[in-house]
Amino acid sequence: MASTRLPGFVVIGAVKAATTWTGNQLRAQPALFLPHAEPHYFSSAYDNGLDWYASLFATARPGQLLGEKSADYLAHPFAARRMAAVMPQARLVVQLRNPIDRAYSDYCMLYRRGTVDGRIDRYLAPGSTQPRFLNDGLYRTHLARFTDHFSAGQIKIVLFDDIYSRPEATLSAIGVHIGAPAPLVPVAAGVRHNDSKAQPLPLGLRRALRPFKQVVAPLRQRAWFQTAHRSMARPVVYPTLTDDLRLRLRDYYAADVEALGGLLNQDLSHWLAVGGSVQ
Repeated sequence: MASTRLPGFVVIGAVKAATTWTGNQLRAQPALFLPHAEPHYFSSAYDNGLDWYASLFATARPGQLLGEKSADYLAHPFAARRMAAVMPQARLVVQLRNPIDRAYSDYCMLYRRGTVDGRIDRYLAPGSTQPRFLNDGLYRTHLARFTDHFSAGQIKIVLFDDIYSRPEATLSAIGVHIGAPAPLVPVAAGVRHNDSKAQPLPLGLRRALRPFKQVVAPLRQRAWFQTAHRSMARPVVYPTLTDDLRLRLRDYYAADVEALGGLLNQDLSHWLAVGGSVQ
């Protein structure tokens, strides 16, 4: 094996629940080491092998606590079992968001990328060609796979609302849970959405430039590149999550949310209220 050092902690999801913010905060801590990109080893990259996974941590300095963040692990059917077989003592961080808002945010991300079209009622429904939109929000169901392999003390559940309302305190609690050797110092601790508010280039132009993504990447910080980007960027108008669709999603998630609330000993009924959503 290229390296015998493997992560002591993993942020396992959920997708669109501020895991990017958490990963960036942890990556900025001198006492911690996380690969810049999500490895997805225990989900979609498992065939790459354990040597490949271990090599992602080979540049860590001696004494650094190793970790990683792959937001798709929580919903993946085999990630818990695979992870437990290799790292049974790992400390896990789970971030959960109102599943209705999570589904809509996930839809908006793929809509922005051009992966899905504007038929939101079709995509946010059982039988969708993108089952992740609904399935990834069945948190109690997914957590059961991890509690089958990891003790309750190894799993830290963090709510999206707490990250927004108390980012410093939440980061500190995560640090304690993962066994960080020093208190975590927030870096620009305010949380922002990944990219839902950003103004991208028109979809056709983005598709045309996609083959040149790696060539263009080093130019992104150049002033002339940013000026050109701003001149061509256009705001994205997202399909609306109507009250009727939110009611259908509420019915879909009601049983899982109730079960999750029982597990956490916390009232999560506000997740099922009809109201505005956040991308």
